[in-house]
This record gives sequence, structure tokens and C-alpha cells, in this order.
Amino acid sequence: MSAEEWQIIRFTAWVSALSTLVILPFGLGTAWLLARRNWPGKSLVETLITLPLVMPPVATGLVLLDLLGKRQGVGGFLHREFGFDIIFTWRAVLAALCVMSFPLLVRSVRMAFEGVNPRLEQIARTLGAGEARVFFTISVPLALPGIVGGMLLAFARALGEFGATVMVAGSIPGKTMTISLAIFQSVQDFQDTTAWRLLGVSVVLAFIAVWTSEWVIRRKRTPQ
Repeated sequence: MSAEEWQIIRFTAWVSALSTLVILPFGLGTAWLLARRNWPGKSLVETLITLPLVMPPVATGLVLLDLLGKRQGVGGFLHREFGFDIIFTWRAVLAALCVMSFPLLVRSVRMAFEGVNPRLEQIARTLGAGEARVFFTISVPLALPGIVGGMLLAFARALGEFGATVMVAGSIPGKTMTISLAIFQSVQDFQDTTAWRLLGVSVVLAFIAVWTSEWVIRRKRTPQ
């Protein structure tokens, strides 16, 4: 395996892990609200969160391209005010991975919170614990296996992301090239051996992440 291929693997693993950490606090908060609260428009929020799972990834990428581009949206504001660009940089890869993996994290963590007995949270409140303390000392610890499982699933999804990433980041060698983009580029260049090597690495990484996620969740369900 060449140095360039190792660089692609390291970059993909790093940005996938970073995207998982970036979406974690937002995923926890969103999942808890969906699991424990009712409010007007909740169904709309649930639908919007799920959309990236069912929309073509390139369609999500097109939305991100318009939102993060230099001429308008968030990207335009950052470019004009701070000279800060997102599109066709590693930050665009990060943004695409965050958006595409967020729904999986929320779904898994929401199920974990729904599995926590609400009576335990209520008992803590009657003993004087505030909402933040209940969340961090009761809800999160009891839901932790599901949270970890959701993080691993989000990481695995980020590893395999292609459509949205190629729209907002392109496939710039040494800058935005991920494993999925490199596999596609290798096939286009008739470098099948390279494509299969990278595919093998991708399968191994995804298998480890998904298997570990299932193992963590199974341990939670197994009676002690």
C-alpha cells in the first residue's frame, strides 16, 4: 500500500471520528427532546432529521453547496466577513459527514433514552436534582450503551459517505480525498488494484465499527 493510500485512510478515519464528536452534543440534546418532550412541530423536526437518510446523497450535497458556497448563505457570510471558506476544503468534507451521519446518531440515541425508566428521572427530581443533573447523572449513564452504539454507527456511516462529499468537497488529492472518493477515482482511472485495496480497508473499518456497535447494544439488552 502506497504512502498516498495511507494518507487517504488516515484522513478518512480522522475526519469521520471528528464529525462524530462534532454532532454528539447536538445529537444527545435532539434525541433527548424527541424522547422525553412533546411540542408543536415535533413531527416536522423528526421528518427533517430523517430526510438525509432517504434523499439522494447528491441532493443533500447540492443543498449544502448552496448553503456553504462563497456567494450566499452561511458560506457567503463567512467568506465576506472573515475570509473563511468551506467549499472544496476539508471543512466541507466534515460538514457533509456531519449532516449524513447525524440522523443515525439521533435515532440510536433516542431509542436509548426511551429505554430509560422515566420513574428514575422523576425520583431524582423529587429529591431536588435539576434537569441538567438528572440528564448527566441518570439519563446519560443509563443510556450510555445506546449512545456509544449510535456513535459507532455514525462513524461507520461517515466512513462510507460519497455523494454529498463529492458535491461540496470534490476529490482533491491530499486535501479532500476520502476512501470512497479514492475508490471511485481509481475505477475511473482503471486502477482496479488500488480500488480493491481501498475497498478492503473500508470494509474492515466499517465491519469493526458496526460489529462493536451491535456488541455494545447487545450487552445492554443481556440480563446481568
